[in-house]
Amino acid sequence: MCASLRSVLTALSFACLSGAFTTGGALAQAKQEAPPQVGQPLQIKQIALTEKQIQGVLAAQKDIDAINSKQPDSVQPDPKVIAQLDAVVKKNGLASYDEYNDVIYNISLVLGGFDPATKKYVGSKAVVKQQIAQVEADKKMSANDKKQALDGLSMALKSPEPPIENKGNVDLVAKYYDRLAELLGDDRD
Repeated sequence: MCASLRSVLTALSFACLSGAFTTGGALAQAKQEAPPQVGQPLQIKQIALTEKQIQGVLAAQKDIDAINSKQPDSVQPDPKVIAQLDAVVKKNGLASYDEYNDVIYNISLVLGGFDPATKKYVGSKAVVKQQIAQVEADKKMSANDKKQALDGLSMALKSPEPPIENKGNVDLVAKYYDRLAELLGDDRD
């Protein structure tokens, strides 16, 4: 797959908050909710993030990935796996794996609105519009890949994102932008 399409698809995952980051399906396993329909906002438990929570996610991610890499994506983790995940996040300052997922969702909501070139928050709608322009201008992308990318981005543009309720989250995510973008597989730049 060409690098441009991979970048667009990664960015699209942020814009849509699909939960399919580099966590080996952890979010999909932990939160077995029906995906939102086009035009319906994703229901997220928005929280005011703390620096301690972000540092906990950053510290726990390697161990979380190791545990989740051993689990099939389509299978609900058994209680032993959940206990392992809880132990990892507790060791890193979070109350539970549920809190970890809430923090990841809130970080992702904010990250989806960052322009990767300027590392400034512009909102996810502006980011998706920039990505559409990049795909349209890409002469190296095959016509099929370009169509798929544009279809996905157009769908993301039509799917309303919930507004960020805790504006302080933007500043915290900005402070840790490079590490969070790397952690969550953001290779948009």
